Amino acid sequence: MNFLRALFKRKSVWFILIGIAVFVYINNSSLWTKKSGQPLLLAHRGVAQTFNIKGLQNDTCTAESIYKPEHSFLENTIPSIKQAFKDGADIVELDVHITKDNQFAVFHDWTLDCRTNGTGVTRDYTMAELKKLDIGYGYTADGGKTYPFRGKGVNLMPSLDEVMKYFPHESFLIHVKSNDPEEGKKLAKYLSQFSKERLKNITVYGGDEPIDSLKKAMPNLKVMSKATMKSCLIPYIATGWTGYVPKACENTELHIPEKIGPFLWGWPNRFLNRMDHINTRTIIAGGNGSEFSTGFDSTKDIKRLPANYSGGIWTNRIDRLGPYYEKKKK
Repeated sequence: MNFLRALFKRKSVWFILIGIAVFVYINNSSLWTKKSGQPLLLAHRGVAQTFNIKGLQNDTCTAESIYKPEHSFLENTIPSIKQAFKDGADIVELDVHITKDNQFAVFHDWTLDCRTNGTGVTRDYTMAELKKLDIGYGYTADGGKTYPFRGKGVNLMPSLDEVMKYFPHESFLIHVKSNDPEEGKKLAKYLSQFSKERLKNITVYGGDEPIDSLKKAMPNLKVMSKATMKSCLIPYIATGWTGYVPKACENTELHIPEKIGPFLWGWPNRFLNRMDHINTRTIIAGGNGSEFSTGFDSTKDIKRLPANYSGGIWTNRIDRLGPYYEKKKK
């Protein structure tokens, strides 16, 4: 104890400590680091019917509690994706499930029972059989009194192949909904047919096991899972104050809840610059990560972002945010 007291009485020690503090501040401050340009807008499920996300569980049937419809689009369909890009999306997120005939159906839920007039899971059906289902069957905004999309969703469930062919140049974030490593291998086999240039606009995320098997088969593809996030961010939190970025952060995607961002060294601009330098995309989502699919869905939400934020933004309402940022360009 006496040794420590004597040590801290020495001016040289205080100079060293102050010097370290100044270094950490300057090395991680965004005050002198500018990142120009508009943010990237990531449209979750394209243009979709929205619902209250509070209290959601994995098995919650969200189609049974949608808000009063403001448009006619159903999530994860080609018309929905097309409109999302028209509204200003830079990237569209979509969900995929394997089918009985080893295609990938673009559909959100693990089971068919909630949204469609079918039952069971996609892997029990061929893609042709899934197309016969009415994916608008289960949507209601008034507790089942009316079903505004019933009868309008037949033949609207697309395959991933259809989406890729219809949008040959656009950017997608593909969500593998299962935790089956074989599904990751099958998706890798499918994506391997595309050129390196096309794959620059494709990112895949999902469960640790399918993403791990996908990454092993396609090491240059940008991916994300809980495991990849932890392997990047945990060591970064420990060493990022020095400016060092772990190799595990390279060529991936990070989804950062807005409440977590300020705890990352260099947030926001210097952190974004560091990630850009290693070909990693940063997407900010709403909340603290505890709720499902929380996004920035209104101009009021945008006010919570750091000033001049230019990273990626997760939104469930591209129909609102796209026009907002388009006006800002003018």
